[in-house]
Amino acid sequence: MIEEKRVTWAECYFDLVFVFAITQVSSLLQQGTLPRAMVVLVPVYWCWVGTTVQANVRDVDNARDRLGILGVGLAGMGMAMAIPDAYGERGLLFGLSYWAARLVLFALIVQVPGTWRGPYGIGVAISGPLLVGGALLHGNARLLLWAVAALIDLAGPTVLRRRLAEVRYHPGHLPERFGLLMLVAVGESIVATGSPVAAGRTLSNIELATVAVAFTISCALWWIYFVHANEAMRYAVTVAQVQRDLVRRVFSYAHLVLVAAVIAVAAGFHSTVAEPTGQLSWHTLELLCGGCAVYLATFGYTRWIMFRSLAHARVLAALLVLALPPVLRQLPALGALGVLTVVLVLMVVVEEVRVKRMGLARILAMSE
Repeated sequence: MIEEKRVTWAECYFDLVFVFAITQVSSLLQQGTLPRAMVVLVPVYWCWVGTTVQANVRDVDNARDRLGILGVGLAGMGMAMAIPDAYGERGLLFGLSYWAARLVLFALIVQVPGTWRGPYGIGVAISGPLLVGGALLHGNARLLLWAVAALIDLAGPTVLRRRLAEVRYHPGHLPERFGLLMLVAVGESIVATGSPVAAGRTLSNIELATVAVAFTISCALWWIYFVHANEAMRYAVTVAQVQRDLVRRVFSYAHLVLVAAVIAVAAGFHSTVAEPTGQLSWHTLELLCGGCAVYLATFGYTRWIMFRSLAHARVLAALLVLALPPVLRQLPALGALGVLTVVLVLMVVVEEVRVKRMGLARILAMSE
């Protein structure tokens, strides 16, 4: 049995860089550039994943590794600063910062045999140079080459899954680290809710009401992940005989989707809270409803991977949210948020009641 591993303070400090990066991605998404936002999110996210995995499988609580983590953080700052104009003049800064992060990560883990033939080698030899090369191109050519680099990075753990089969992960550390990343993403929804109103000189009652409703949605997103799902992930990775596939599917891949979904909701909040009495555009509705629906549906995927069972309430709620945009288009922003809040809160209540009933049933069965 692997000894319990704690998250280090260097990792927590490192996460602060990604608070900034996620804010930048959210701002880019508000401009209506979903494919472009996703293409820059993947390298940022993959640097975070690479840092987290190497911290999980190694002892990083030493001066050398602390400096290495901070070095990746500096490269992450470069990527974050480049994001607003990544498809313009700051493309080279984005590409070089990503490659620098991958080089530092490779240097930290190079003593592990076969590193060149693993995901860290892919970042150094393939995806990093592709991002730099793409930065020298313009328009759709840059977007296409960066998208190829992102897909290569994401495909690495799947293509090399046999090679990764013998890697042993600390089961407590991974859920905690990915949980902290989700906190960063949900925190962005709070920033996006408060910042448009805080910038004004006055606060109307309707603006305050809109903030309260948006905050309730943010709380629901937090509840859905942290009250039950994160602990289920911890249990699943602890008891898994082969951790490789579970870590790849539930943590590396599913959490990219979860983070992207929360960023989409955050971007939708920004437009909604700014004009609470106006009707929402289709783009804003896509961000809000699409983000919530993808977030909920992803838990259907993770639950099936972990336990081969369906998350019925979450999948049904996702389908309902997907059907809402034509209705919400007719309502003012505050009303649209209110309807979305009702759906999410009802789903949380249904799950809580179901969990309590299951717990009571187990207690009664044990007493018989």
